[in-house]
Order: sequence, then C-alpha cells, then structure tokens
Amino acid sequence: MSTRATSTFEITRWDEAAYAEPIDGPKLSRATVHKTFKGDLEGESTAELLMTQADDGTAGYLAQEYVVGRLAGRLGSFVIQHGAATGGDPKAFAFVVPGSATGELRGLTGEAEYRHDEDGTLFTLEYDFG
Repeated sequence: MSTRATSTFEITRWDEAAYAEPIDGPKLSRATVHKTFKGDLEGESTAELLMTQADDGTAGYLAQEYVVGRLAGRLGSFVIQHGAATGGDPKAFAFVVPGSATGELRGLTGEAEYRHDEDGTLFTLEYDFG
C-alpha cells in the first residue's frame, strides 16, 4: 500500500534560453529551475527542462528533476521525470526514476503530481519503498 506525501513548493530560480525559434513552428527552449519544498517532503531540487511553445499558446515540456531532502523522516535524494502537454487532450506524467534514490531513500518508487492553481503550488507523491 502506498503512502501519500504532500508539500508546497516555491520556484526560487528560473534560467531559460531559446535554442531554436523557427519562422514556421514553435519556439524551443531549455531551462534550469530550482525549487524548495515544505511539508511531507522537505528539501530542494534542480530540474532541467526542455520546452516548446506554439503561437496559439499550446505548449509541452519534459524534465529531469534531482531532489535532495527528507521524506518520511528519511534523508537522501531521488530523480523525478515529468512532463506535460497542453491543448487538445492535455496530458501530464511524473514518476520517481527507478533506481535513482540514494541514502535512506534507497528503494523509493512512486508517481507524482505538480499543481499550480489559485491556492498556490502543490506537490503530491504517492510512494513506496521497494
């Protein structure tokens, strides 16, 4: 049976640069994003994102996020892979990369969700230790 962890998060730094801006097609960019987490997960992360945004506002991204902190009283690190696309039939995914957890978090598996809404930012992780 999995356990649910919820935390708020704050983006503390966002460095973005375009790597392609075709005349006919979406803008492509790369960003390094730093966050802090407070709640069931206490810690910090650094994520590398690849993003695309079309003129009509539709967009998509892929990310690898390295998280260091404390979860369920255990100290360590892990990697979350996540992404989303908007427009048409919106899709999103986020999961702990198998085998990426270190320290007392070794064996961590799970699926995550990032939410940004009128109530703020929320990170949810449904997890187990294998």
